[in-house]
Amino acid sequence: MKKLFSIIVFITVAIFPQEMRKNAAYSLFSDEKAARVGDAITIIVVESSIASNNAETKSGRETNLGFDLSGQLDKTKLPSGSLDIGSGNDFKGSGSTKTSGVIQTKISATIDSVLANGNLIIRGSKKITINGEEQLISIKGIVRTSDVRADNSVLSYNISDAEITFEGNGIVSDVQSPGLLTKFLRMLF
Repeated sequence: MKKLFSIIVFITVAIFPQEMRKNAAYSLFSDEKAARVGDAITIIVVESSIASNNAETKSGRETNLGFDLSGQLDKTKLPSGSLDIGSGNDFKGSGSTKTSGVIQTKISATIDSVLANGNLIIRGSKKITINGEEQLISIKGIVRTSDVRADNSVLSYNISDAEITFEGNGIVSDVQSPGLLTKFLRMLF
């Protein structure tokens, strides 16, 4: 009887082996990290950027040509003449730009696919509407499984090829954009 029971157990284990991933959620010793297509992952967006650019150009050119003729012969005055030609060209230009921004938010994303090397392609978005002002935050990129923390979160600076997009639509963005007449005049000039 013992032999028969051992044989049945051995055959069952050989035919229906357990996948460690399926039973990891029930383990007392391991946590299941997001690593499969469709798994949820939290992206903690902590981005700050500062950029400045200054440019100054100065150019100049000057050309002068002069001709002068005057004289006298035996107390007879000869006609005197003078010719001056001048040309000048001067250019000065300068410009500067400065941009800075700080973004902090959390976005839930899902794993779209898993690359051959085990890296995860993630994609997620979040839409917030407050008082008629709508903001859409989108993120996508590639995450290494080693960068996924125990609580299934990833910091945004650990995402390679990250594309983080913030788009606004509403009263505030309407006021910030130029009017139709200004847009038309910009097209002409």
